[in-house]
Amino acid sequence: MLVLLIAHLTAALTAPALVRGLGPRAFYLLATVPAAGLVWALTHTSAMAEGQTVGEVYPWAGQLDADLALWMTSLSWLMMLLVGGVGALALAYCARYFRAGAAGLGRFAGVFVGFAGAMLGLVLADNLIVLYVFWELTTVFSYLLIGHDPASRAGRRAALQALIVTTLGGLAMLVGIVMLGEHAGSYRWSEVMSAPPSGGYAAVAVILLLLGALSKSAIFPFSFWLPAAMAAPTPVSAYLHAAAMVKAGVFLIGLLGPVFADVGPWRPIVLVAGTVTMLFGGWTALRQHDLKLLLAYGTVSQLGLLAVALGAGFRDAALAGAMMLLAHAMFKAALFFVVGIIDHAAGTRDLRELSGLRRSAPATAVVAVLAAASMAGVPPLAGFVGKEAVFDALLNGGWPERVVLAGVVGGSVLTVAYTVRFLWGAFADKPAVAPRTVHRVSWPFLAPAAILAVAGLVAGLFAPVLDRLLTGYAGTYPQAGEYHLALWHGVTPALALSGLVLVGGAAVFAATVRAQRWRLRFPVDGGHAYERAVDWLGRIAVEVTGATQRGSLPVYLATILVVLVLLGGTALLAGGPLPAVLHRWDHPLQVVAAAALVIAAVFAVRTRRRLVAVVLVGVTGYATAMLFVLHGAPDLALTQFLVETCTMVMFVLVLRRLPGHFSVRPLVSGRWLRVAIGLAVGTVVSTLAYVATAGRQATAISTAFPGPAVSYGGGRNVVNVTLVDIRAWDTMGEISVLLVAAVGVASLVFGGSRRLLHGSRRAPLPDPPRGQVWLMAGHTLDAGLRSPILEVVTRLIFHTIVLFSIYLLFAGHNAPGGGFAGGLVVGLALVLRYLAGGRHELNAAAPVDAGVVMGAGLFLALGTGLGALIGGGEMLQSTILDWHLPVLGEVHFVTSMIFDVGVYLVVIGVLLSILRSLGAEVDRHEQTERAEAATQRKDELV
Repeated sequence: MLVLLIAHLTAALTAPALVRGLGPRAFYLLATVPAAGLVWALTHTSAMAEGQTVGEVYPWAGQLDADLALWMTSLSWLMMLLVGGVGALALAYCARYFRAGAAGLGRFAGVFVGFAGAMLGLVLADNLIVLYVFWELTTVFSYLLIGHDPASRAGRRAALQALIVTTLGGLAMLVGIVMLGEHAGSYRWSEVMSAPPSGGYAAVAVILLLLGALSKSAIFPFSFWLPAAMAAPTPVSAYLHAAAMVKAGVFLIGLLGPVFADVGPWRPIVLVAGTVTMLFGGWTALRQHDLKLLLAYGTVSQLGLLAVALGAGFRDAALAGAMMLLAHAMFKAALFFVVGIIDHAAGTRDLRELSGLRRSAPATAVVAVLAAASMAGVPPLAGFVGKEAVFDALLNGGWPERVVLAGVVGGSVLTVAYTVRFLWGAFADKPAVAPRTVHRVSWPFLAPAAILAVAGLVAGLFAPVLDRLLTGYAGTYPQAGEYHLALWHGVTPALALSGLVLVGGAAVFAATVRAQRWRLRFPVDGGHAYERAVDWLGRIAVEVTGATQRGSLPVYLATILVVLVLLGGTALLAGGPLPAVLHRWDHPLQVVAAAALVIAAVFAVRTRRRLVAVVLVGVTGYATAMLFVLHGAPDLALTQFLVETCTMVMFVLVLRRLPGHFSVRPLVSGRWLRVAIGLAVGTVVSTLAYVATAGRQATAISTAFPGPAVSYGGGRNVVNVTLVDIRAWDTMGEISVLLVAAVGVASLVFGGSRRLLHGSRRAPLPDPPRGQVWLMAGHTLDAGLRSPILEVVTRLIFHTIVLFSIYLLFAGHNAPGGGFAGGLVVGLALVLRYLAGGRHELNAAAPVDAGVVMGAGLFLALGTGLGALIGGGEMLQSTILDWHLPVLGEVHFVTSMIFDVGVYLVVIGVLLSILRSLGAEVDRHEQTERAEAATQRKDELV
């Protein structure tokens, strides 16, 4: 089964190239892929007849219980026949439907085959998470197929509508899947069905799952999206909207029915929604003049019938539903193919403009009559067998089923009526309409429809054979049943109802033909309701955005913090009394550091000057670092000190281009309001942290880190080993985010892409003055900006700082330090060079592109992980190497050190990039502005 999925993926990827080389004939080659799925399913026919299952499991994300588990039962076997058989015929039909050189044909072919593969994965998935992935893939592929023609506005709107409706239903279904998986402890359906939930929990899960199924199969109230999707090319309508995608929802109903049919909301939802859908679709189909739209509403009606049969929840109805599932795919796909042929041959699908096609296209008319007779339920075709089985099952059910039977009979009458309307509109002679002269229809073009129409006849004649194959699925329902599929059961009430339906349908059609205007409409128009809902949603979004997005960052931040206080405070109050045990401090100096932190925070909120606020915020950071020191966390303290220092420098660089005060109208009330919000947030967050730590019941996972840190990570510094080994994936993500942030800052500051790419290239420096030169580019600064003391100090300690950073890098595995801390130290050294000598000095100190440094670091970090993978280990797994060297003695080396070097380089590159962006580039802008101002003053004087 996995081979079939891979074959579909390969064919989808190569389809554009095949179409470019072979033209539309490539569709014949692509048709062999779904045909292979059909053949594979047919080879397991005997196993399905014996009630066996076929399964494959491929381990994947075991911790997420998302193994690629494939499972073929009788129901999924039936769907494989439809997905593979109709898919192969639809692709062969495309070879004649599309003309050579049609725009986007290669992409269409790839998406079509990809959809077939996604649908195959959906019906074979045993893991519900995998099923959901394939479910959403079919949604995406259908969106691309419906909107195939970018010039068609109707196609684009229909594609978006289908995407929104089915995706919303799919999201609801995902919640239901999570509920099932969490309850059962597994997401494998074969295991979930053995221990299903019960009570209110099951009711909620069922409602969510049915939302996904009903939206996918266009069941009321989601019926409106399917007719609109007829803007897609006819092969798409024949496959997605007759045999494949819309069958996904009823397939899910059939899959869940044996387990959840007795859950409270199941039958009311499925039976009512299915009956309403059948009546709505049949009634609306009678009002259509476009043959394709007529079939589309007919599809909606038949999907309602399938939902009733498969969702009724007992054995005989399920057997009838499986038969109707097969019959509907055959006759509806064949009829869509016929409509495509008529459209090509006659140039129109409007039945008011068609006349005489039964004489000019007799073979097409015969195929259409055969397929339409199955849709109407005329013996001896498959549609008759399936519909009679549905009648019999509902007749022998309880009173709810008999009530539903009345609606099903009414819907079947409408089905016969619109079937006759289709044949009359497409092929009859109309005196008021001139006969159409049509082009000759080639047999390769007609063959897919003919094969399906004949298959419907064969399936009806050999109904007992299908009964043996489909009984395996029907037998999964707990209720016993005695009904068997057959062409003749004698004179029964079900047979009488079938005859009544045929006569009643003919009478309804005759009445509609005699009526000059068919005014009566269904009371609910889902399409208009959808448009109004979208309009209202857009209006609400505009109003909410206008009310909340005021363009003020302080307002945004205050709103977020107030919501945090309200929600967090409410949770604390609702949670009951706080834990009694309160550990105040480990050392009295912690009280001093905490007091300094609080005082600095309060004054930072109240201050009016930006620079003072930055300094006070820095004090809070340094006080936090002191708390780390006093609490015995030197690694955290070191990192906090370095990060706080770098942050303050960056703030100061930015403040050069900002006003000195926060506001031109600083109100006292506003400052006190900020103090109040800050105190409330601090209180709530501190209390939440206290409650979370005091309420811990399970042992912290970090208590198990020291042992593996030494034995597997090869280091005694648990913090650093955690960063580069135990949780190296987290660190990989963090350095990637740092890199993206640095690129984002640079892109905002630099004026153009060329300067962004080459901003680090050094311009030629003027010759230095004669005498002692402390810094390489210090002389480029204006005399009033130079500080000889700072230049001397920088010259003396710069290299020492860099050496200290290297020490931190290599010592971090066993002592405080590491690549992150070492990179920050190098960044501070570069800050010192920049402050002492300006932007040219920064380029002289680091004559390398920051992007190259960041890229090299990320390459090293990723290469370490790939190296472990190539060596037979897990991704980012460390290897401990011990050598004995003659002079140095024992040398202990861990490969995670290479990862740490990558972190070191990324941090250096990030800081260098930010320094060049917020420092050197801002300097350049200021210098340019001063030069322009001087030139302007000079011009004014002249």
